[in-house]
Amino acid sequence: MPPALRKEVRLLGDMLGQVLVEFGGEDLLSAVERLRRTVIAARESDEEEIAAARLVASFTVERAEQVARAFTCYFQLINLAEERHRARALRERERDATPLVESLAETIEEIRRRHGDDRLRELLSDFVVQPVLTAHPTESRRRAVVAAVTRVGAQLEVLEDPRASDREQREARHRMLEEIDILWRTAQLRSTQLRPLDEVRSVMTVFDESLFETVTAIYRDLEHALARGAGATTEPVRPFLRFGSWVGGDRDGNPSVTSEVTWQAMEIQSDHVLRGLESAAGNLARGLTVDVVTTPPGAPLLDRLELARRKDPSAFQDVEARSQGEPHRQLLFHVAQRIGGTRRGDANGYRSPGELLDDLRVAQRSLVHAGAARLAGGGLRDLIWQVETFGFHLAELEVRQHSRVHSGALADLAGGGPPEAETVEVVATFRVIQEIQKRFGRQACSRYVVSFAGEVADVSNVFRLAEAAMNGTAPPALDVVPLFETVAGLERAPAVLDGMLLLPEVKAQLEREGRLEVMLGYSDSTKEVGPISAGFALYDAQAALARWSDARGVRLTMFHGRGGALGRGGGPANRAVRAQAPGSIAGHFKVTEQGEVVFARYLNPTIARRHLEQVASAVLMSSLPEVRAVAERAAARFADLKSRIDAPARDAYRSLIGADGFEAWFGRVSPLDELSRLRLGSRPARRGSSTRLEELRAIPWVFAWSQMRLNLPGWYGMGSGLAAANLEELRAAYDEWPLFNVMIDNAEMSLAKTDRRIAGRYLALGGRPELTERILAEYDLTVERVLAVTGHSRLLENRRVLSWAVDLRNPYVDALSHIQLHALEVLRRASLDEVERERVERVLLVGVNGVAAGLQNTG
Repeated sequence: MPPALRKEVRLLGDMLGQVLVEFGGEDLLSAVERLRRTVIAARESDEEEIAAARLVASFTVERAEQVARAFTCYFQLINLAEERHRARALRERERDATPLVESLAETIEEIRRRHGDDRLRELLSDFVVQPVLTAHPTESRRRAVVAAVTRVGAQLEVLEDPRASDREQREARHRMLEEIDILWRTAQLRSTQLRPLDEVRSVMTVFDESLFETVTAIYRDLEHALARGAGATTEPVRPFLRFGSWVGGDRDGNPSVTSEVTWQAMEIQSDHVLRGLESAAGNLARGLTVDVVTTPPGAPLLDRLELARRKDPSAFQDVEARSQGEPHRQLLFHVAQRIGGTRRGDANGYRSPGELLDDLRVAQRSLVHAGAARLAGGGLRDLIWQVETFGFHLAELEVRQHSRVHSGALADLAGGGPPEAETVEVVATFRVIQEIQKRFGRQACSRYVVSFAGEVADVSNVFRLAEAAMNGTAPPALDVVPLFETVAGLERAPAVLDGMLLLPEVKAQLEREGRLEVMLGYSDSTKEVGPISAGFALYDAQAALARWSDARGVRLTMFHGRGGALGRGGGPANRAVRAQAPGSIAGHFKVTEQGEVVFARYLNPTIARRHLEQVASAVLMSSLPEVRAVAERAAARFADLKSRIDAPARDAYRSLIGADGFEAWFGRVSPLDELSRLRLGSRPARRGSSTRLEELRAIPWVFAWSQMRLNLPGWYGMGSGLAAANLEELRAAYDEWPLFNVMIDNAEMSLAKTDRRIAGRYLALGGRPELTERILAEYDLTVERVLAVTGHSRLLENRRVLSWAVDLRNPYVDALSHIQLHALEVLRRASLDEVERERVERVLLVGVNGVAAGLQNTG
């Protein structure tokens, strides 16, 4: 362990130990330590494994919950230390003059060397990276817990600062112990169900704490990279980042998301971004103290000031009084005032971001004309970038609804009787979209995603409903995005797009935007046919859509509905970009970011900057013709190999989940039903009231398997598929084909986080030894085949840091798994009254939070 990380881990562990003793005496700390030592020893001894199970069984319910909470708090603190270490390591590497691998500096230099500045400018002129944040319920921590951990991190910052005095360090230690005490005493479980607006406010945290400032740092990185070398340019960088959100807009199977919620979500978003812009403009004005003598204003700036004086004399009098003889400062104070008016809805507020940008560019041009170009390109340019990136809406709020809801609503309206409640809500949604567009602009809310699209009617139904909702007035501008989530749907995608081209609304969209958008669902396709077959089906769909785009002359944005977990298409985003089908990127990359991934990738500004730079760099490189050619050659060469792997992998997966009584068995061996009591999010775990596997959402499906330490959705079927192919050909594909390389590496990570011993105990709860044997045999075969293909002697052999982290965490996760297993055994086998059942279930759910924190993965 790196010394700085070891020091923080030890300090946090010691302080948590002190808190435990103060709360529960030496007995509590002794119980935690005894279990810790036993599970570490159990990694090497079956006898110690039995001893760990007995020790947990000897705990009272109260002691079991305390021990589970202790390990959970420990993981939350260790995760903080590791996150800080990643940020620290990035800062240290950035001090080196050599550009970081997968940085914008390295990528710009490489493209310039290969293709020259003209091609580089062409790429950057049509370059968009758009993360879309979702409220899918995979962040198991309460916001109060996240806040407590963040406050601990703030004190660690003081302790690490070499400039801090002894008094400051002493106070930081005192405050940190206080915050760890608060963390320990804070309930790990939510007492009430999350509401959609709670989720909206939670997501706002990443914008307030990180993204609002991070985007300008990334644009500065690009600006610096473009200014280097023979092809240096001083042209302003065009913002390429756009953000979307489904939080408060995604109503697919979530009755809590109503038209009123969608309206309030946009109001919250707008309030946050306008406060940020108002503060930035005010800070800029306070610092821009250039006077009329050294920096004479241009005539357009003086005209703006005169207009402001006439419009609101009293307000402008205050501005003049604060900045006599400083006209540039006066305009920026006036700008801050008007942004505040926009937020409050005053008549003097800006009507659009374009109006605000016009004022800012007048100030910028005036500074340049006065010889202060450096000032024009400093904080003022940052503010312009922020307005261009976030507008007055922060992130495009996207609406999503299931295709069958639309067809049902149309049938209901055609019936002539009073409409059903669901139909009323569908109609109200279109009216709210129109109101949002009137107040915040069309770009604030125009994307309408149709889940489980399979035919062109699923798209045209949306336009028909929008017209019906407006009662003869013009409907809102809509960009309808079909979401293909099943393998059959993915195969039909080009045909659906052909039909869309005939719709007048889609023709209008093409004239307006010059491109169409289609969404590919990773989660449900993986749940349907397994990770290998879904990966191939998604790749084939992208390739077919890229060919369709070329043949029709229609530019296409492919929106990737990737989950956070590996079993839902997750994994390192930059590597995922490089594994896409040839021609499917073309400078535009749009992807969902879900649950704990949102906070892991975006809450820390240093990590957010690095992540977005890596993705942006991968998108630029993947848009080059030679990269496309390499992928095309590999896909053609290994097409037969793909077919040989696909069929047996799919058969193995489908035969497992199609086994007689599988749904009931899965409910017994996993904490699936109990997970719904965690209140992870506002959305139900199932799309309907049925207990059929088809109705279960992919998130609880993956989450339950990860809690069992099996991670089955990330690898099951791969062993059977690889066993049917030639080993040398597999090794060649691993070396030459990015898609196959990423699939193998992701499966290897899932396998490394699987614990066969612990998983076997969960599986034994089902009383179906034949299913247990089938799953563990496929696990053994997959490990053996993956190692044979990679040439590794053990899993993650070539990823030292990740392997070390998994190995270090596993025994501590074991402690929580033992507690959870015992609770499950009691719940499954014992006859408990309601009070006892609630207490045991509470122990189980605290353990669920801890395992999620330990594995850093939920759904």
